Amino acid sequence: MKDVAALRCVARYVKPYWAGTVLLLVLHVVSTMASLVLPAINATVVDGGVVGGQTDLILRLGGLMLVISVFQVACSFTAVFLSSRVATAMAHDLRRDLFASAQSFSAEEVAEFGVPTLITRSTNDVHQVQMVVLSVFNVMVMSPIMLVGGIIMAVREDVRLSGLMILTAPVLGVCVGLILWKVVPHFQRMQQRLDTINTVLREQVVGLRVVRAFTQEDREAERFDEANQHLYDTSLSAGKLMALNTPTVLFIMSLSQVAVVWFGGLAVDSGGLQVGSLIAFLSYIMFILIAVTMATSLFMMIPRAAVAAGRIDEVLGTTSSVEEPASAPPALLTERSRTGRLRFDHAQLSRPGAESPVLSDICFTAEPGTTTAVIGSTGAGKTTLLNLIPRLYDVTGGSITLDGVDLRDIPAQELRSHIGLVPQKAFLFSGTVASNIRYGRPEATDEEIWESLEAAQAADFIRALPDQLDAPVSQGGSTFSGGQRQRLAIARALVRKPLIYLFDDSFSALDAATDAQLREALTSWTRESTVLMVAQRVATVRECEQIIVLDGGAASGQGTHHELLETNQVYQEIVTSQALPEEVR
Repeated sequence: MKDVAALRCVARYVKPYWAGTVLLLVLHVVSTMASLVLPAINATVVDGGVVGGQTDLILRLGGLMLVISVFQVACSFTAVFLSSRVATAMAHDLRRDLFASAQSFSAEEVAEFGVPTLITRSTNDVHQVQMVVLSVFNVMVMSPIMLVGGIIMAVREDVRLSGLMILTAPVLGVCVGLILWKVVPHFQRMQQRLDTINTVLREQVVGLRVVRAFTQEDREAERFDEANQHLYDTSLSAGKLMALNTPTVLFIMSLSQVAVVWFGGLAVDSGGLQVGSLIAFLSYIMFILIAVTMATSLFMMIPRAAVAAGRIDEVLGTTSSVEEPASAPPALLTERSRTGRLRFDHAQLSRPGAESPVLSDICFTAEPGTTTAVIGSTGAGKTTLLNLIPRLYDVTGGSITLDGVDLRDIPAQELRSHIGLVPQKAFLFSGTVASNIRYGRPEATDEEIWESLEAAQAADFIRALPDQLDAPVSQGGSTFSGGQRQRLAIARALVRKPLIYLFDDSFSALDAATDAQLREALTSWTRESTVLMVAQRVATVRECEQIIVLDGGAASGQGTHHELLETNQVYQEIVTSQALPEEVR
């Protein structure tokens, strides 16, 4: 069933290019049939022209053969060109839709597949399918016509010699079938081990600083060598089996050629067969050999491509757990109705297979013009709670409403256009400072960018750069420190001027003085917006109008800093772990 689904997936992407596909198939048919005619004409030239001494016949039929050859080459060239265009276009569409599918996934689907395997499926797997589609277009039509046509033409030349093919075909089919049966499981393991090596490599590249800090280079090298060796062993085993294919086919077909020359020579000697017919028969044997070789080579490629196509179809067939509503609610279509009021009403989030909910019975309201802080121990569910608002996850119980409308009734794109998110890990894209800030709002002017940088306490170090806003930013923002990346990520959210700001532990890399200056600047910048922030430091949240204390995925307390300090034990423990209670009152 998986192979059928994979075949349908590939056919669906080839279908839009049906005109080019039909044309190239017709050209291949014409080219192959023209090539089958040439040996028969050549036999007439040899028997009637060379042996019979008819020079006019040689010139006339030789000219005809030349015209047919040129026509065949032109048809073959055009067909190969069209097949390349169709296969490349199909691969382009596959990569585009794989990327779009991955972009539509919620955090749950991304975690389920894993980033390395999504990369492998969008690159290596698509390449495998593209190569097979190209080979199918060039071989699948030519090979059967060449095989069947070669047999028919060979029988036409001499029936007795053609009997040798009846003995050869079953032996050839059994040998190739055994090789295919053995090689398919190796291809499946190869794709899985490609995923593994991508996972290991990505972890080592992303965690390079940690590896070096703990002097674990040798250990990581061994880990990579182990994954690499597994891939090498599997690839080598598959390669050995595939290497048997061509010699096996050549050996069997060469034996049949030897038998044809032997028995054909005896027939020529006895006068039962003409020399031209024997030469033509040998040519058709060669056509049959080429057809079988091409077909078996294609059959060797198909199992690996089928595995790849199945993996691609798995991604394309996966729908996001964050479902889009049938239509946008009218309440969000007018500016006047947008205030940014968020309400969590017994919100709950459960993961498939988990024994207990990640978040349970979360109830609070975040009003416009106020700041709501979420604090708690590591693993309490703070970041997950924030991720519910832009619908990176959807609640599995209760509800979250924006201005009275359930978030699940709002299209994700519409909802996210009103949110400015600063993630826990500040990520910058390769480009310039300006292009990274304009990621929040593409139409932002330079003046607005500078204003957001001022508010984010990033303007000073940007002005110190030679190119200022045009200063280059490497991938991931590695040219900046952690604190600088955080401030640039904050500026990117500020320039958007959304209804809701989400700060996910976005001040952790800042010193106390910069933290205080930034929070003071944010007070005036976000006075009309709803602000939710996750923080670890009590000093960061103590001035917030509302603090939610999470403990084990549940809200153990809610109130201001002073109220929680008096009533909530979990908050008291957090405060005590950072400073004496009297120091933070």
